[in-house]
Amino acid sequence: MADLSAATQSPSVSSTSSGAEPSAPGGAGSPGACPALGTKSCGSSCADSFVSSSSSQPVSLFPTSQVHDLIFWRDVKKTGFVFGTTLIVLLSLAAFSVISVVSYLILALLSVTISFRVYRSVIQAVQKSEEGHPFKSYLDVDITLSSEAFHNYVNAAMAHVNRALKLVIRLFLVEDLVDSLKLAVFMWLMTYVGAVFNGITLLILAELLIFSVPIVYEKYKTQIDHYVGIVRDQTKSIVEKIQAKLPGIAKKKAE
Repeated sequence: MADLSAATQSPSVSSTSSGAEPSAPGGAGSPGACPALGTKSCGSSCADSFVSSSSSQPVSLFPTSQVHDLIFWRDVKKTGFVFGTTLIVLLSLAAFSVISVVSYLILALLSVTISFRVYRSVIQAVQKSEEGHPFKSYLDVDITLSSEAFHNYVNAAMAHVNRALKLVIRLFLVEDLVDSLKLAVFMWLMTYVGAVFNGITLLILAELLIFSVPIVYEKYKTQIDHYVGIVRDQTKSIVEKIQAKLPGIAKKKAE
C-alpha cells in the first residue's frame, strides 16, 4: 500500500520538481513582456500607446455610410421621415419667421409630451398601477458628451475649416487663373439665380435634388454616364482652347 501511494504521488512531485518556476506576469518568459521597462512601466506605456492610436483616428462629423443610406432611400421610413420633416420646416420658414417656426415646433413637441404624460398618469391612477414615469427609459439615457469626443469633433471640424480657408485663399489670390475664372463665372450666374429665388427657395430645391437625383442616377446610371461623358469632353476641349489663348498658362505649360 505504501508503494502504491508513493507511485500515485510521484508524477505530481516530479512535475513540480522538474518543471521551471511559473514566470510572473510581465516577466521574461511572458510573450508581452517589456524587460527594460518592467511590468508597471510596460502596462502604462502600452495603455498610453493604445489611447494615442485610438484617439488619432479621424472622426467624421457626418458618417458617410449613414448619409449614403439616407439619400439612396435604403430605409424608406427613415428617409421619408427626415425628408418630410425638413421639407415642412423649410416651407414653414418660407412663410413665417424663424422665431415663429421654432416657437411652434417647441409648442407642438411640448403638447405631445405633456398630453402623453397626463394620459399615462390618469391610466395609472385608474388602474392603480405603479409603472412610474412614462419617459423614464429616455430620462435615464446618458447623453453627456465626453471631453475626448468633444475634442475629436472639434478637430474634425477644424480640418474642414482649414481646407476651406486654403481653397478660398487659392481662389481669391489667383493661384490658378482658370479656377479663379470658373469661380467668377459661377458667381456671375448666381446673381441671376438670386434675382429669381431667395435663400429658402434654393434650400428647398437643394433638398428636393438631394433626395431625388441619387436614386434616379442609381436607376439610370449607364445612360447618365454616357451623356455626362460627352459634356465633360466638350467642356475639357473648351477649357484647353481657353488655356491655349492665355499667354501665362501657355508659357507655364511649355516650361
